[in-house]
Amino acid sequence: QKGTVLGTNALCLKVQSSRAMSSTLEADAESVLRLVTPSLDLKRHKGQAGKIAVIGGCREYTGAPYFAAISALKIGADLSHVFCTKDAAPVIKSYSPELIVHPVLEESYTISDFSEEEKRQVQEKVVGEVDKWIERFDCLVIGPGLGRDPFLLECVSKIMLLAKKFNVPFVVDGDGLFLVTNSIDLVNSYPLAVLTPNVNEYKRLVQKVLNCEVDEENTGDQLRSLAKQIGGVTILRKGKSDLISNGEIVKSVSIYGSPRRCGGQGDILSGSVAVFLSWAQQLISGHESLSENPAILGCVAASGLLRKAASLAFTKHKRSTLTSDIIGCLGERY
Repeated sequence: QKGTVLGTNALCLKVQSSRAMSSTLEADAESVLRLVTPSLDLKRHKGQAGKIAVIGGCREYTGAPYFAAISALKIGADLSHVFCTKDAAPVIKSYSPELIVHPVLEESYTISDFSEEEKRQVQEKVVGEVDKWIERFDCLVIGPGLGRDPFLLECVSKIMLLAKKFNVPFVVDGDGLFLVTNSIDLVNSYPLAVLTPNVNEYKRLVQKVLNCEVDEENTGDQLRSLAKQIGGVTILRKGKSDLISNGEIVKSVSIYGSPRRCGGQGDILSGSVAVFLSWAQQLISGHESLSENPAILGCVAASGLLRKAASLAFTKHKRSTLTSDIIGCLGERY
């Protein structure tokens, strides 16, 4: 449980020999994981180990925000909030009393009879409810279970602008990536933004930003170009090997995980990235000699941990492995 002493071995890298990864460095995910994880100290008080908020959850999708939020707690964050729609809130509350649930988001069907002025007032109220809390959070997770309702997405875009105003890091996943792909300016040149696309989400980003198709022969170089074109945001491209870039470097995490691809693993990852990113920021702020990018460190640590947990869960449950089984393994051997 205790973070390791800083040293040259902590972030050691080895060159990946595969041609497709010729410009990519394989990260020592386990060393990074141990490096950024803070010690359990009786002198620390509630909140110092991380306060995470998930922005997502609508009447159709309640599992995803729960998975992201509970994973943050399981890894070691002290507090985990969920800002969701009114219909989703009772369901998410019923999953766990550990989560702080805010039923503040609105969908179009609830305001269908409202005038434009009334809709504007509702939007201001939604953003205002988040504004009351946002400076308390170490990181946001935007998108799990969000859905694609136009009014809801418009409200979330305002919340992203609010986060940028207060320099709060955020991880964008799921339908948050749908929003960002159609509105790149929401994350452009914001170094505290992390995007975690799967294969299809990455394809849409490449087509939108680079105006071309995915190049599987030069994955690392293309990922670097994509992150650089969006102004240095960090992108974690999920796949057989997770690739991570901020437009300058490219790192890979290739630890064997699980052949079972049950839905929800991406939500675990987004919640994990949020915690490790916030811990990495704390670490770097306390060590002037450490110049690593906290978003890169957070992505490497989260990817490595999820893969190890998925492997453990699959060893126990085989084909019947579910996302909840993987969450149950997050604390093992860590």
